[in-house]
Amino acid sequence: MTDPVGVPGTLVGRRPAPSTQRLLADLVPPRHFARESFDTYRPDPAHPSQAAALDRLRQAADAIVRPPAMPRFRRRMAARPAVYLDGGFGVGKTHLLASLAGAVGTERAAYGTFVEFTQLVGALGFGATVEALSRHAVVCIDEFELDDPGDTMLMTRLVRELADRGVALAATSNTLPESLGQGRFAAEDFLREIQAMAARFEVVRIDGPDYRHRHAVTDRPGLADDDVRAAVAGRAGATLDDFGDLLDHLAHVHPSRYGALLDGVRLVALTGVEPVPDQDIALRLVVLVDRLYDRDVPVLLGGAGERGLFGDDMLAGGYRKKYYRALSRLGALVDAAAG
Repeated sequence: MTDPVGVPGTLVGRRPAPSTQRLLADLVPPRHFARESFDTYRPDPAHPSQAAALDRLRQAADAIVRPPAMPRFRRRMAARPAVYLDGGFGVGKTHLLASLAGAVGTERAAYGTFVEFTQLVGALGFGATVEALSRHAVVCIDEFELDDPGDTMLMTRLVRELADRGVALAATSNTLPESLGQGRFAAEDFLREIQAMAARFEVVRIDGPDYRHRHAVTDRPGLADDDVRAAVAGRAGATLDDFGDLLDHLAHVHPSRYGALLDGVRLVALTGVEPVPDQDIALRLVVLVDRLYDRDVPVLLGGAGERGLFGDDMLAGGYRKKYYRALSRLGALVDAAAG
């Protein structure tokens, strides 16, 4: 990552080409939740739905690990759990989903965000993705969302194919399944597909406040670019890139490879940070921030920093939840770098 004279590496100099096996091996709970389990989830007594959700996920895990005794041909046709955790931010949905994957066994569970699964289809093709995922006992989809008609058709078909092959399903979202896509595209044109997908899930509602009591998304200016350069000089595992160059580079790397782009990276430093010019670029940046957050990689920002990173029109549009999530996560990674 750093050459003998201490010059930091760059992300733009990387051209990751992960194998199919690597892409599938990355479908595990994020590092944040690697040590979490059902036993470490602490339901809030003031919100009984949290304890109920914990009990339901334990039951689902048990049904997946120890299916009812019956002939193999009938077992394949038996209904597998398909649980959809609905609730606001910070009520423990991802904790429970990761715990389900851990209880089933990470070698038998495929775990990823909604975006990671759509990217996997883009990288492998639909048929190959179905074949690969159907070897698992359960597929866990975090942050379920439908951003466009193409994703709607793809994910409804993927869910149907996996369920028909006897794969258990679990998903999280802060939007009820029948409401996915609202405000982002003409969801009514795809209502039949959305309703068909929603009908496959048992919705489990989780109430309560954000346990992290997160502060409002920050709008902090960046460091002086020279200070950013000085901070990473000679630092092992650090990368240093111009923000504009990085955004250009992301357009030439498939988003399914953003995780591999960060192999061995322990700190990302960016100079010349400025508002993102358009939505396509912004959505690629959101994916990169998610992968940085999954891997707990601190970030140093020069230039304008977080200030105005996503324009007012983006923060008011159909992808606003994505952008606010990215800003919240980026703020946490900037805090980690400062600490």
